[in-house]
Amino acid sequence: MNTQSEVFLHDGVKATASNAAGAPAPHESAALHVSGEAIYVDDLPELQGTLHGALGLSGKAHARVLSMDLDPVRRAPGVVAVLTASDIPGENNCGPIVHDDPVLADGLVQYVGQPVFAVVAESHDAARRAARLACIQYEDLPAQLTPQPAGAEQATVVAPMRMRRGDPEAAIAAAPQRLAGTFSCNGQEQFYLEGQVSYAIPKEGQSLHLHCSTQHPSEMQAVVAHVLGWHAHQLRVECRRMGGGFGGKESQSALFACVAALCATRLNRPVKLRLDRDDDFMITGKRHGFHYDYDVGFDEQGRILGLKLDMSLRAGFSADLSEAVATRAVCHVDNAYYIPHIDVLAVCSKTNTQSNTAFRGFGGPQGALITEVLLDTIARRVGRDPLEVRRVNFYDGQDRNTTPYGQPVLDNVLVPLTDQLVAASAYEARRKAVQEFNRNSQVLKKGLALTPVKFGISFNVPAFNQAGALVHVYRDGSVLVNHGGTEMGQGLNTKVAQVTATELGVNLASVRVTATDTSKVANTSATAASTGSDLNGKAAQDAARRIRCRLAEFAAAHWGGSAADVVFADNAVAVNGQQLPFAQVVDTAYWAQVQLWSEGFYATPGIQWDKHTMTGRPFYYFAYGAAVSEVVIDTLTGEWKLLRADLLHDVGQSINPAIDIGQIEGGFIQGMGWLTTEELCWNNEGKLTTHAPSTYKIPAVGDCPADFRVALFHNQNIKDTVHRSKAVGEPPLLLSFSVFNAIRDAVVSAQGNGNEPQLNAPATPEAILDALSGLPGRSTA
Repeated sequence: MNTQSEVFLHDGVKATASNAAGAPAPHESAALHVSGEAIYVDDLPELQGTLHGALGLSGKAHARVLSMDLDPVRRAPGVVAVLTASDIPGENNCGPIVHDDPVLADGLVQYVGQPVFAVVAESHDAARRAARLACIQYEDLPAQLTPQPAGAEQATVVAPMRMRRGDPEAAIAAAPQRLAGTFSCNGQEQFYLEGQVSYAIPKEGQSLHLHCSTQHPSEMQAVVAHVLGWHAHQLRVECRRMGGGFGGKESQSALFACVAALCATRLNRPVKLRLDRDDDFMITGKRHGFHYDYDVGFDEQGRILGLKLDMSLRAGFSADLSEAVATRAVCHVDNAYYIPHIDVLAVCSKTNTQSNTAFRGFGGPQGALITEVLLDTIARRVGRDPLEVRRVNFYDGQDRNTTPYGQPVLDNVLVPLTDQLVAASAYEARRKAVQEFNRNSQVLKKGLALTPVKFGISFNVPAFNQAGALVHVYRDGSVLVNHGGTEMGQGLNTKVAQVTATELGVNLASVRVTATDTSKVANTSATAASTGSDLNGKAAQDAARRIRCRLAEFAAAHWGGSAADVVFADNAVAVNGQQLPFAQVVDTAYWAQVQLWSEGFYATPGIQWDKHTMTGRPFYYFAYGAAVSEVVIDTLTGEWKLLRADLLHDVGQSINPAIDIGQIEGGFIQGMGWLTTEELCWNNEGKLTTHAPSTYKIPAVGDCPADFRVALFHNQNIKDTVHRSKAVGEPPLLLSFSVFNAIRDAVVSAQGNGNEPQLNAPATPEAILDALSGLPGRSTA
């Protein structure tokens, strides 16, 4: 019912009235992004008297602080104040769950880069220069730098967790074939383009306005309140947009928000704390690296009969979100496959390194990766194509259709989705072509792999699955929306605007979404776990629907007819045979004292989880996908290149196909970087040596395949999500497993002896050469 009349978005981007839900509307800030006009925290005009903060960092991985001479810092040019843990009026803690993460170290440092004091100066450079002048004396303590010994010594940040079904020991012992071994995957730096930044502005009556680049404004409000000893209503946290988050600004932004707020309230002047990239790397946590010990039994077809898996996570020095990450990893070990007998143990090992945290996928990629690696290994052991082995292990929608944690796999589209991708990618013909190429090529070897994904969507804590929104309709028919989600470039605000426009029957140009603000929508959840559109879209839809119903009742009473017959579409209202402009109906309703704003609320139903038994229904639904990747490796140098990638992904009924395809492409490339080029290295003193773009390689444009084919699988969510869509933020990252397995496939072909390579992730050129030489894989977890 939408027309194709041309309109303009508020930032000048051309659009049409069809740019409501289901249409590929441009990102609401697209023109602002490319023109440089988009405002981030560091772009805000600085108020008169604004000061700048910097952090003094620990040079030891584990030590007692014997003395700290900060007089050279205080005497440095431009320095206004130096604050330590003793200056914190409330609780010296910014841990999101366990209170084990001090804002500023107090007598004990637990990793190289831990903040020990804060400097406030007249300029950013003055503060940074002064922070390096401190004279700190330490007493060294034993430092644990790797997760495996830490786990063995029971050095953990939270209690171990175990998920078990059936009798895996007996199943493995009775299986016709058996594999046992180890594997590891490294962590990953979020590398958001906009670093961590907070700008704290004191307000009247002992209150504070905090601009913060964060995925969780409500948590920042709560943590800062605890640190200051204030009530939440004294703090307003605002975030218009982030230049990327990827999980690294969910809990980790708290430390910087707390320090900025502490300095601002102590000095009663605005204070901005913006991290340099090196400091950001050194202070903040990454994706958890994992080390795996596995024992798996299977039959001649490659069907898994039993699996025992021990996973050791590099948690870092504090708990942060490690328990939740480990839980999600455990719940994704099955990925797309029914495993009748299984025992998975996850240990969050304490190490004297950065406290690791959320990263796109939140443990799900680490849990599913090991199973995909094992299935390729099993396929080579039984002499079958890896795709055939995957098919016999798929959830089948019948008797083999319940996850190890007890949740049925509904809306199971694994088979039709895989069939469609196999046909579209010409998988079988290309498999033969790769084998033929390898027979005739001595130095260059190709590899091909297909990997599927089944990814659960929701927070497993029921209370986190709620959202609120405010919708205002103005007398001229324009609409303003505020919700609790945060925009980090993923297009959340665009989708929320599309949903709101659809509900009110107006064009997209009529709707504007404002900055996330704790003074407007309170007690919000983090924009994480791929729930942003699901939760906030539903809340905005609810608010808009309330207004539409009020207007329908008014229109029927004023112009005649039944409220049930009133139609809102094409920026107009059809009532009793008349086609009235939406703005006219709204203005008339105003003069009749009809409420033209409303709140909306949504809570995901049916989420249940028992963390003691590791059973329940932690996910509202599953998203599915599959990818085929073809690579070539140089056996003399270990270099490799992705030649072609075919991706087919299930987003349900897409709210915005253009944004969804962009998310799929980005997630795939980011996951590829994690598994191939991005390597975190610590030296023997516990210092992160890959702490800048010069030493840490993220994928660039040249790493993208020249032949990159991405398609959406035609499907509708069987659950009552917003417009029957599915989440798209995290699941596509797992499609990158196909790249890693394709590299392994090429290495096996190059060896020519059928031996399975010990190739851990990331598969850097050095690691590939080690695997080709038969050297033990380097564990970097």
